[in-house]
Formats: sequence, C-alpha cells, structure tokens
Amino acid sequence: MNNRKSIKQILIGILGIVTFNTCSTIPKGVTAVTSFDKEKYLGRWYEIARFDFIFERNLNNTTAQYSINTDGSICVVNRGYNYKTKQWKEAKGKAKFIGDETVAMLKVSFFGPFYSGYNVIAIDNNYSYALVSGKNTDYLWILSRETTIPETIKQNFITLAEKLGYKTSNLVWVEHDKK
Repeated sequence: MNNRKSIKQILIGILGIVTFNTCSTIPKGVTAVTSFDKEKYLGRWYEIARFDFIFERNLNNTTAQYSINTDGSICVVNRGYNYKTKQWKEAKGKAKFIGDETVAMLKVSFFGPFYSGYNVIAIDNNYSYALVSGKNTDYLWILSRETTIPETIKQNFITLAEKLGYKTSNLVWVEHDKK
C-alpha cells in the first residue's frame, strides 16, 4: 500500500513539473508578435546577443536553423563553436505553437517531454531581425539573418527589452567569424 502511495506521489510530482514547464511560456507583461508568419520565420538565424546560460556558455558563431518536421512541428537545430574546447556543439529539438500559429508564442524542447517558452516578441517586416524571449526574463536573444545587425535595430531591441524588465547589461554579444 505504501509503495502505491509513493508511486502515485511521484507521478503527481512529475505531472506537476511537466505541466509547469509547458504552461509558463512567456514572462508576465511580455506579449508575442501577432500576425506572425511561420513560413517567413523558417531558415537560418544568427545569434547576435543572448543572456548566457549553461547550454550556450562559451559559444560563438551560434546559429539556429528552423524547418518543418513531418508532423507539422518546427525542427530546431542550434549550433555553436565552443571557443574553450575548440569543438562545435549542436542541439536538435522541436517547437510547437501554444495556440494559433499567427501568434509567435511557442514551446520548445530539446529533452523529450520537457518544454520551455520560445516567444518572438519583436520582428521587423522583412523577418530579418528578431527579439526572442524565453519563459521568463532570464532568457533573451537578439537574432539576425546576417552575422551583424544595424545599430538602430539593436538599440530599439535593447530599449524594448529594458522596458519589459530585462536586464540588458547581461547580454553576451556573440562573435561570428568573418566569411
């Protein structure tokens, strides 16, 4: 009887963790882009800046490649060069829209059933530059279709992020090898 109760408590705990990870996808007060065009967003993006976290620590030349999986979800391939270990690092995952595909609020997973928020919170009309938020204000990325970004766009993204409560002084500016 005690084993059954313990197993039930463990399963409820796991369900709670999974539910929490899938429900908290965007920080309070932050909104995702509406009238979002998934097809225009697909392709390669260069990471210009990010808040550093363990999975991207010491990486430069970082890119994200988005394509459609056969099940309709979005294939995500993140790649970067670890300048300390002198090795390329790659992670493959998938993303799914939380609701309507015209709202850029998604959940992304690189580890099985565990998802986290991926929210495009600003994007230019040509889909050349994007500001992306995670599930809370500890995650932020500035992306570009090229390895650089115009100063005016960069400053607009920084100003917006600061207004939304992000500590932009924590941004790590990614280096890209010249081609």
